Amino acid sequence: MLIDQISVFVENKAGRLASLMEVLHNNGIDIRAMTIADTADFGILRLIVDDTQKAIDALKSDGCTAAVTKVIAFTVSDMPGSLYSVMKIINDNAINVEYLYSVMGRNEGRADIVIRVDDTDKAIKALTDGGVNLICKSDLCK
Repeated sequence: MLIDQISVFVENKAGRLASLMEVLHNNGIDIRAMTIADTADFGILRLIVDDTQKAIDALKSDGCTAAVTKVIAFTVSDMPGSLYSVMKIINDNAINVEYLYSVMGRNEGRADIVIRVDDTDKAIKALTDGGVNLICKSDLCK
């Protein structure tokens, strides 16, 4: 249940993010999830898209540095404590969370989360054993 996520190094300057979105738009890429973290000089844009290879090719043709990493996605009820129950499973199994972000869902009552951990196999087993609903890329924002 691993999902390909694209990480793109982005110069921290006006208009750069818009130009990346234009590249993806011009190539018919559908963004399913994204987050960006920045520093003074650059940012890291993380994306889950409908066609990973097509997006990588388009971004690299535009001169971007981009790489694919594997992440896990899961869904929880949109109610207090739901994310805590998943984080407790992660913590109880001594799995380190490198980062996570939520996905703009289209289903009321549901929150989709993308997570990167230090041991994906261990996390998948722990989450599955704990009854967490892991989802695929096609499930994101359904």
